[in-house]
Amino acid sequence: MADLKGKRIALLATHGFEQSELEVPRDRLAGMGAEVHVIAPEDGDIKGWDGDDWGRPVSIDKTLDQASMDDYDALVLPGGQINPDLLRVNDDALAFIKRAYESGKVLAAICHAPWLLVETGIAEGATMTSYPSVKTDVKNAGATWVDEAVVADNGLITSRNPDDLEVFSKKIAEEILEGQHTRAAA
Repeated sequence: MADLKGKRIALLATHGFEQSELEVPRDRLAGMGAEVHVIAPEDGDIKGWDGDDWGRPVSIDKTLDQASMDDYDALVLPGGQINPDLLRVNDDALAFIKRAYESGKVLAAICHAPWLLVETGIAEGATMTSYPSVKTDVKNAGATWVDEAVVADNGLITSRNPDDLEVFSKKIAEEILEGQHTRAAA
């Protein structure tokens, strides 16, 4: 198991995140020794989506206006259909995501969260995967879409769906331990 002691990871989400896509990486990465913060645009709890209905609330650690990507080694973007759709119209959320990418931090998105990589321009030129219904959006944004469980492209990690969360979490840890990545601006 990777040792992430001393590493800090931000999880950016809002209401409607896929429950397991936030909780599993949060818990796995914290279990490896990382300090993990849930960040949201709003204060208080955010409510997940679990199966066919609303899931459990998750307490946030910081609001988006209290957080600086400079304080983190990685940013994880859980999916669900509602969560990334709400975040992709939030300019502060998009700026936070771009800051992670442009500063060479590990950036990981699962399921529908690659919509955020499309919206920020990060998808262009990258090799990525996503939930199948997001495939056309990813390709139209100039990315190469591949049908794989998890794809890592220079510290940009994407994953298809919740069935791949264990591999996704391990890949995040591996990429964090590699250090910062050099990339062009989005």
